[in-house]
Amino acid sequence: MKSRFWVALAAFGSWVGNCVAAELPIRVLIIDGFGNHDWRQTTKLVREVLDRRNDFVVSVSTAPAESGEPLYSSWNPDFTKCDVVIQTCNDINRSGPLWNESARESFEAFVSGGGGVFVLHSGNNAFPKWDAYNRMIGLGWRDKTFGKAIRVKPDETLEIIPAGEGISTGHGERTDRVIHRLGNHPIHQGMPRAWMTPKIEVYTWARGPAENIEVLSWAEDPATKERWPIEWTVSHGKGRIYTSTFGHVWKDEENPVNFRCAGFQTLILRTVQWLAEREVDEPVPPDFPSETRTSLRNLKPL
Repeated sequence: MKSRFWVALAAFGSWVGNCVAAELPIRVLIIDGFGNHDWRQTTKLVREVLDRRNDFVVSVSTAPAESGEPLYSSWNPDFTKCDVVIQTCNDINRSGPLWNESARESFEAFVSGGGGVFVLHSGNNAFPKWDAYNRMIGLGWRDKTFGKAIRVKPDETLEIIPAGEGISTGHGERTDRVIHRLGNHPIHQGMPRAWMTPKIEVYTWARGPAENIEVLSWAEDPATKERWPIEWTVSHGKGRIYTSTFGHVWKDEENPVNFRCAGFQTLILRTVQWLAEREVDEPVPPDFPSETRTSLRNLKPL
């Protein structure tokens, strides 16, 4: 009798714990501060999309853009107070800065301990000299000697290309492309197997360690017709990382069309839920794109 009592009590405690966890908001931290894209507008647009759910609590931490800035050494977000980080910093075409050592160590501990990271568009161009970051993102904008590349074969299996073969990472013209799902990832449940997004950059020859990686979708490069990953996830320690090439916002670009895509906006919300290890319950909306047409939404003016 006693043993049954304790079993029942433990089950009740577990049920209560799960109910409480389900009711807690998902704490999202956007990190911005520098890049060759319009990072200020990117942050504004991401917040606009996330604010459509009432169970996300969003904050922003702006990293110092130069190592000589007064706050450079002291900048260190408290990653213990968030569930998901959306990383948009990008130091491409410049010598730095890396985040300071304390911030890098805190971020690595956050991910290894089970945190979720959304690497947004050119965030995967960043920090080629940061080994842990390269392992987190799996594939990035890198030189051809840097690491492996992944190409999708006609039968939708993956071709792993060694470092040094092929060329460095690049992309062709931004065009409307059909996104093809691979597998049945929770982020994609209920979505069409193929759908069209506007003015996306298809990264060719993205390179990196490509460890513990799962490719979620692909699209054709408009010039070569080769198939390259659009979305992928990486497991790093206990953490989850999601990267995609959606979300291009160029400097002074008004009402950026890729962010207006109903498909991409839906992906943002679902991806944050998955990264936080919550149920992915954001519905597939009636205006989700089809394989033959895009679907655009209005954005608030700057």
